[in-house]
Amino acid sequence: MPTVRYEKIYRELRGAIEAGAYPKELPTEQHLTEQFGCSRNTVRRAIGRLEEDGYVQSARGRGVFVLFEKPERTEFKFSDVESMKEAAERTHLDVTTKVVYFTELTVDEPTHSLTGLPQGEEIYYLRRVRFLGGEALILDHNYFLKSVARGLSPKIAEASVYEYMERVLKEKIVTTQRKYTVELAQPTDREYLDLGDYNCLVMVSSRTFNAKGVQFEFTQSRHRADRFAFYGQVRRRKPGK
Repeated sequence: MPTVRYEKIYRELRGAIEAGAYPKELPTEQHLTEQFGCSRNTVRRAIGRLEEDGYVQSARGRGVFVLFEKPERTEFKFSDVESMKEAAERTHLDVTTKVVYFTELTVDEPTHSLTGLPQGEEIYYLRRVRFLGGEALILDHNYFLKSVARGLSPKIAEASVYEYMERVLKEKIVTTQRKYTVELAQPTDREYLDLGDYNCLVMVSSRTFNAKGVQFEFTQSRHRADRFAFYGQVRRRKPGK
């Protein structure tokens, strides 16, 4: 139960920060323990989670300073394995997903070279268009191992594949490797996306692994570049470390 409690405090503080209730720094630990009726350790865990997400930074003896700035563009995290549904909830976006193509394939040599998925394995291949505020701004090319993403369907893919895998299939999604490139728009991009005069996209190529170390997904996510920012928070290591 303590985990549930600190998560609730984390969400409340995060919402307050996003709403501008704490523009510069958080209240003291003592104030927060009294506000939430909990221990200092529970408050510290919630603040630690805010630090991990880049919302605040603790300075010993000085307090907890707010780093959050309301994004002018849709922001996606470098540091987290995050579904589109989770990103939409975090950034309060109006996002809908439409599956425009869904099929089952066997991985051949060209597909293996592209995705890293084992040759001969059966996979689901799908294309999903992401609409933000009614505009078609992202085109995803998804490849999922059938042996891991069992029973995947277009209906599930329009909701959340990760939510289905974690809640229904009890799969543990652990790690994603990402590569970011800028590429010229292709005919398929122009067919599905509202590109206007833009001829380039930001492409995020991802390989995702489960708790057994099995790569179960490869995705190429193609974004209209003017509406997106990708960010992460890192710490400087001491020289020689």
